[in-house]
Amino acid sequence: MEAIREGARGAAVEDIQDRLASLDYQIDADERARQEYGHSTAQAVAKFRLDHDIALGTDVDSETWMALVDECYQLGDRTLYLRLPNFHGNDVKQLQERLNILGFSCGKVDGYYGVYTESAVKEFQESQGSLADGMAFQDTFDDIERLHHVWAGKPAAGPHPMGGMGFARAAGVLDTTQISLTAEDPISRNVAGRIWNLATATSEKSRLDLVDSVAAARPDDKVVLVLAASPLPRGNTMPSIIMDDIDTLPQRLRTACESSREPVAVVRIELPIGLDYDGTFTTGDAQTFAVMLLDAICAAFDY
Repeated sequence: MEAIREGARGAAVEDIQDRLASLDYQIDADERARQEYGHSTAQAVAKFRLDHDIALGTDVDSETWMALVDECYQLGDRTLYLRLPNFHGNDVKQLQERLNILGFSCGKVDGYYGVYTESAVKEFQESQGSLADGMAFQDTFDDIERLHHVWAGKPAAGPHPMGGMGFARAAGVLDTTQISLTAEDPISRNVAGRIWNLATATSEKSRLDLVDSVAAARPDDKVVLVLAASPLPRGNTMPSIIMDDIDTLPQRLRTACESSREPVAVVRIELPIGLDYDGTFTTGDAQTFAVMLLDAICAAFDY
């Protein structure tokens, strides 16, 4: 494109001014009324270029224009998915920041919709019981917006692990939070039983209970957790999270519960058995999973 510079007038200048103003760059009101690329517009462009590591100058060249367009995107303005070249812009940054806070790590917030961001979107979609295709569109944005009370006002410099629980804090959660726990297969039932044993040992007043199925859960439960040792079957829309990154597991579990539209949230937790599982599963494996899961459950509901 031909550079737009001081002295220009017209609709293109008005568009530049509107975009800069939306980003809180100050432009003289008379210049905007006249659609004139005057001194204050040139100064706003110079500051924008400096803020975005573009060579010093006051003209809007193709590089500056592309950066200005990217910076003005808001989450929901367009469907985002993995492609080459990657989608890039402020809407991608907003998506990455919010997913990081919700426990679905995109890695560094760089504004590029790359493979890590796509993976985080898939994990988030699966936690919502949606088709996990990695395409962030209006349904995905709506699910994120419904969790505004979770991510709003939080720093977004990375995933937000909730850390391990102390004995007293864990006991406090178990005493006040009613949770039903069930399982789909022998391995996960073994782990579920051990979680119940640990919870009972932690607090005699524990309100975590084992049930035979989701249907047998109590109507006033905070959540029903379903353990499984296999991937979610195709077509099943139950909110599901994978027990992989243990640091972010509490936040992902809380996110899945907070976003439930049902009176009692039902969340499936897939144990990290892996596709290369060789059929062995030791007592030590079961106990390790049980300890980590109980810790994550208590951390998730430690409000």
